[in-house]
Amino acid sequence: MSRPRFHLAFPVHDLAAARAFYGGVLGCPEGRSSDHWVDFDLYGHQIVAHLSPDETGHRATSAVDGHEVPVRHFGLLLDIPRWEQLVARLRAAGTAWVIEPYVRFAGGPGEQHTCFLLDPSGNALEFKAFADERAIFATAPLADAARATPATPPPPTDADAAEPAGTPAGPHIAGRG
Repeated sequence: MSRPRFHLAFPVHDLAAARAFYGGVLGCPEGRSSDHWVDFDLYGHQIVAHLSPDETGHRATSAVDGHEVPVRHFGLLLDIPRWEQLVARLRAAGTAWVIEPYVRFAGGPGEQHTCFLLDPSGNALEFKAFADERAIFATAPLADAARATPATPPPPTDADAAEPAGTPAGPHIAGRG
């Protein structure tokens, strides 16, 4: 494996609805499955929908930048072109937004494009993008980022290198081929 990938298992109330959302709406290729779970490839990461109706549903929120953000959520950090393609795909699918796509923390540390939505089982997802990856963990404006980051950068990892050919790039998004 050229870079670490996350694995996330989450509850759903209905596997057919999960397949329609993750496979159909988000475009995630399906992996292995059983009568009780199904794997999906979310941009090269393994997410697994487990049939567990009693554990589903969106519950608590927390105030962030004037919005009520679902406390329990997962998602991805994309580059801006991929984020825009995904938002267009979600709009075309008639997505009901928890938080409409917008730019959070505009002009400040951590400025990001973001949006929140719920899957059919009430699991909250956030998709976000940064114009400059240095802003992901910035605590000060990027001009002052040297003061907010460690003096010694961490050693390079395989993730710092370009992805090798054949590495999954994520779900098929219209126009990506």
